[in-house]
Amino acid sequence: MSEIIIYSTNDGKTKLEVTLENETIWLNQKQISELYQKSKSTISEHISNIFEEEELFIESTVRKFRTVQLEGEREVEREVDFYSLDMIIAIGFRVRSRIGTQFRKWANETLKEYIVKGFVMDDERLKNPPVADSEIPDYFNEMLERIRDIRASERRMYLRVRDIFKIAADYNLSWRDTTKFFQTIQNKLLFAVSHLTAGELIATRADHTKPNMGLRSWGKEEIRSTDVTVGKNYLGEEEIEELNRIIVMWLDYAEDRAKKRKQVFLKEWQEKLDDFLEFNERDVLANKGQISKEEADKKAKNEYKLFSIKRREEKEKLGHIENIKLLESIAKGNKK
Repeated sequence: MSEIIIYSTNDGKTKLEVTLENETIWLNQKQISELYQKSKSTISEHISNIFEEEELFIESTVRKFRTVQLEGEREVEREVDFYSLDMIIAIGFRVRSRIGTQFRKWANETLKEYIVKGFVMDDERLKNPPVADSEIPDYFNEMLERIRDIRASERRMYLRVRDIFKIAADYNLSWRDTTKFFQTIQNKLLFAVSHLTAGELIATRADHTKPNMGLRSWGKEEIRSTDVTVGKNYLGEEEIEELNRIIVMWLDYAEDRAKKRKQVFLKEWQEKLDDFLEFNERDVLANKGQISKEEADKKAKNEYKLFSIKRREEKEKLGHIENIKLLESIAKGNKK
């Protein structure tokens, strides 16, 4: 059964609990009026204003469900409009009532935390997962996967590796040395999941004739030149998942060793990574690979030039087709 509960805790914080059914929630006007403690006419007015202002649209927020309701002394089955969670939230920002105020306090606190920290977590919900066979969804595994992906991102990993390796006896803050060492570590990790270094991944998978130039992930909505020289962007979904798991495990291992404050040299860190990969039954890169990163980047940039030309031609063709359709539509309108 779907339901929403808004309440204040003993420490004065506002809490919102939602019970979802099939990962969504639908309430009718009567239920929404009970939730926010306002009349049905007030809720109806807010709904009309939300649609009129195009904050939400009927097609995506309203569904009809057959329900049995008491009319006088008779039970009558009728189709009743039910509203999605989006509408329930939108009404919460407009309605004037004690519950409405509590909802806005909760929403503002949540939004503020998201803006300041970049994330929001419901700690109690995550600590207390649903019982077995429960219809309530549990997103804990999805959260772990996303955290792994963030920790394994190139910039995040680089900063973490740099911090950990600062305690190495021969660590040099030189940007060149740090970058070179990071590339070595990165190549070993990429090789463990794909049997290819960053250079080899780019050189063998960058292809302007393939969809998206062979890339499986990229930064913005559209592929840019900076995306094509990142080896990780060519990994498939399973390879990415495996890489993220390995990186997170290794960062934990390296951080644990770093906190013990034992004197370690950079070369030893490379050996420790080899030992770690071997222990976890992964293949270990024994050399620098067959293709340098510089050669691979040059090839990828040439492929990108060809890809860009092809993409521009496809856009122009699509625009031409859309123009023809528009002219045909205008012509049909004139005939009428």
